[in-house]
This record gives sequence, structure tokens and C-alpha cells, in this order.
Amino acid sequence: MEFTKMHGLGNDFIVIYGEKALPDNGAELALKWCDRYFGIGADGLVYILPSEKADFRMRIINSDGSEAEQCGNAIRCVAKYVYDHGYVSSEQITIETLGAGVQPVTIHVDNGLAATVTVDMGEPVLDGLSVPTTIDANPVVDAPIEADGRQFRFTAVSMGNPHCVIYVDDAVNFDLATWGPKLEVHPVFPKKVNVEFATVKDRGTVDMRVWERGAGPTLACGTGACATLVSSVLNGLTDRSASIRLKGGDLFIEWSEKDNHVYMTGPAAVVYTGSVQDV
Repeated sequence: MEFTKMHGLGNDFIVIYGEKALPDNGAELALKWCDRYFGIGADGLVYILPSEKADFRMRIINSDGSEAEQCGNAIRCVAKYVYDHGYVSSEQITIETLGAGVQPVTIHVDNGLAATVTVDMGEPVLDGLSVPTTIDANPVVDAPIEADGRQFRFTAVSMGNPHCVIYVDDAVNFDLATWGPKLEVHPVFPKKVNVEFATVKDRGTVDMRVWERGAGPTLACGTGACATLVSSVLNGLTDRSASIRLKGGDLFIEWSEKDNHVYMTGPAAVVYTGSVQDV
């Protein structure tokens, strides 16, 4: 099996192209191949598949074997892969996702290769039961939540996958490893949740660290950056566009007033290509 190791701001993936459908043993393969000691090592396994609705379809298996509905960093990697390999010639393409439907993508080219990618991430889902949470409110903003005796306040946003955004004094040095896993499986979130800890630096800049559902701490999360911007606007903390500063680098996010869509712009990169026999 041929693969390409790619990353979006350090959020890394094993990318597979050429299969007709997600294999029945996809979860087992993700567990093996994503292991950083006994496998290739990655946050997730990404399949680029045919689509009847878009130019391509993306399926993502997290490193724990669960399937993700959407991933902003992965979709940028998919766009770069298909453009750089000549599978598309247009800089405007569409990619079908499991949780967010068909998403338009703009590829920004430098020296014949995709350098950065802008993704129309669609409209954020703010209804509490639809995110989903157990809270019947729309939106769920600055809501209280308790984990292991500690009180937090969160805002709930779905970008095709569920997010819980919590503001802290120092996101960069926050104890992600302690509180991320506790909040991920909190009963308020019936399908678990991605947890973002954010610190607003000014109205155009937010520091964010993420605990990803099914993957743990990652260097970046595209949907999480989008959710953080939406949450920050809802809480009156930022303007409708801002740089979200992640451990792996910055993403520029805009929540458009014209169409209510969230637009994410950031890079994608190839690390190496290889083959694996254990299928």
C-alpha cells in the first residue's frame, strides 16, 4: 500500500489515494499505522476516495480507530495532494466530507504547487442539541461545566464535528493533558467533543491549544480554529476575522457576515512518501 505522510501545521496524516471505498478494516489499520513507535506515526489516516457529489471524498480515521466527521487540516492536505499530483487542474475544487457535506476549496499556487488552501467550512452549527450537547439552547454560550471538581465555562460550536471552547488565562501553558481527556468524555457531550482552550490576545489574535476527540493533543486543529473564532465572536471578544495561533503555526479564520460561512486559510505540506505491507 502506497501512502504519503502529510501535515497541516503539524497535525499529521497518513494519506491514501486510489481506493474505491473505505476498507472494512480501516479502524484496525489506523490503530497500527498511526502508532508513533510501532507504525508510521500520525494523528489520523485519511482516504481520498471517489465522490458522486464532489471532485473527491475524504474519510478520516483517528489514531484511536474512531472516524472523524471533518478535519480542517486534513482537507487542506487532500486539496494539496490532488492538485500537486495533477488529478485536478482547477484551483477551485470541491471535497465531500462525512459531517459537513460538500465543501468548496480554493488552492493558492506557488511555483506550480499548492502552497496554501482556503476552505469554505460552511455555516457553524450553534444549536446545543445539534452540536451535540445535552443543553437545549441556541446558542450555548459561556455555559457552566464541571470536571473533576473544577469549574469551567464553555461555548459549543459544531463545524461538522463538535467543539467545546473554553477561555483560560494562558492557553499556551495550560494543563491540556489533565483537563482535555476529562472534558472530551463529559456527559454533556453525547458523542464526545473536541476541546479548545483559548486566550484572546487582541481582537484579531487568539492563542489556542486543542485536545482532539479520538487523537488527544495535536499541534493544530482546523475545525477547532474555526470554532474558536466563532465562539470568540459570540462572546464579543474578537472581530469576525482573526489569526488563531496554534502550537504548529497560525490559521487565518473569517466568519463572513454575507453568507454566515466560516473560511479557513492555511498551509499543507508533504513530509515523505512510502509503502506499507501490513494491510
